[in-house]
Amino acid sequence: MKNRIKLFALLLSLGLVSTSCNNDDNEGETLAPLAGKWNVSQVGTTVNGQEVLVDAPQNESGCDKDYLDLNADNTLEEGDYDSTLAPCAIYTKEGIYSRSHNNLTTVVDGVSTTKDIMNLSLTELKLKGADGAIVVYVKD
Repeated sequence: MKNRIKLFALLLSLGLVSTSCNNDDNEGETLAPLAGKWNVSQVGTTVNGQEVLVDAPQNESGCDKDYLDLNADNTLEEGDYDSTLAPCAIYTKEGIYSRSHNNLTTVVDGVSTTKDIMNLSLTELKLKGADGAIVVYVKD
């Protein structure tokens, strides 16, 4: 009887170990949360296989940074600071977004845009558009 109990315990242990070792690969998809306010930090492109990024020229000097605010309910707000008419005037557009694996699709003013999520961490979101343009955002 003791041998049967030991054998049962051994088989149970092996079963637990083998099921806990399943491949939980997320197929390259990052699991960091996407929702939050992301400030534009850098922009650039790829030249000869190398990323070339510069500080975002669209950020108005002396103003807060332009941003992309992604809400948990899949709505978004884009904020653009512009001093053309008034110092640091904020212009916003609202829309929706969705995520499919490593793609972020936004719809703003009826225009749908899909970008590749190149990097997503707790502090950085890097997107690449179909035209090759790269935008790096940092979490507010």
